[in-house]
Amino acid sequence: MLGLQTKNLSLQYGDYSVIQDLSFQIPAGKITVLVGANGSGKSTLLRSLARLLKPQTGDVLIDEQKLQSLSSKEIAQQLAILPQGPLAPEGITVQQLVKQGRYPHQRWFQQWSEKDEDLVERAIAATQLQLHKDRAVDSLSGGQRQRAWIAMTLAQETPILLLDEPTTYLDMTHQIEVLDFLFELNRTEQRTIVMVLHDLNLACRYADHLVAIHHQTVAVQGPPENIVTVEMVQEVFGMEVAVSEDPFFGTPLCIPKGKGRYIK
Repeated sequence: MLGLQTKNLSLQYGDYSVIQDLSFQIPAGKITVLVGANGSGKSTLLRSLARLLKPQTGDVLIDEQKLQSLSSKEIAQQLAILPQGPLAPEGITVQQLVKQGRYPHQRWFQQWSEKDEDLVERAIAATQLQLHKDRAVDSLSGGQRQRAWIAMTLAQETPILLLDEPTTYLDMTHQIEVLDFLFELNRTEQRTIVMVLHDLNLACRYADHLVAIHHQTVAVQGPPENIVTVEMVQEVFGMEVAVSEDPFFGTPLCIPKGKGRYIK
């Protein structure tokens, strides 16, 4: 399995430092979730892992190779990124979108092949979109649209998937639908999945490895049940909570303190 890691990584926008001297490793074949307060640098870090943002200093390495030393095509053959709120060209169908995932594997002397066709169909089947493959992406429900984009990354056939807020704008039903699908994908194919999630409780439920970003670096990381405490949430999110146990999965469940109706 390919390993993904950073060494002394520093990132900035203009004069503003976002990540400073960060060294950490993504567990191969596991689900890693990045959490932290708004503006902490989660999405910035994820973009740098895909070489969409050049480091100020330090390196991102995949299988001990520096990303900066690889071609864009070589990177696209090893990792796929799904940005937050992607937009499809107007009128493009699910099948046409999913086909985009195969372009990093094309050669000038060998264009579309039976293997490409097979992988596209398998990606559509894996995301349960067979009945919708000829529909325009913009005509689908939120959950179906997100599955279509995930299908495109599956067709890219990379061992590493990077997803920035894959549940954004989805209602509760579709959030669970998408996260359950990614969980099954990880468990059946052992693909390394790195996600940014805002919902700490969902992060605890689905993550094998949780990484909390705070003060421009990793504040704490590890299995959610080992690191999510009242003190950790107060430090990273500045929120007073009670930490209980998820009644379905036994993972940490954070109950925030705030105003609301009090029923005796």
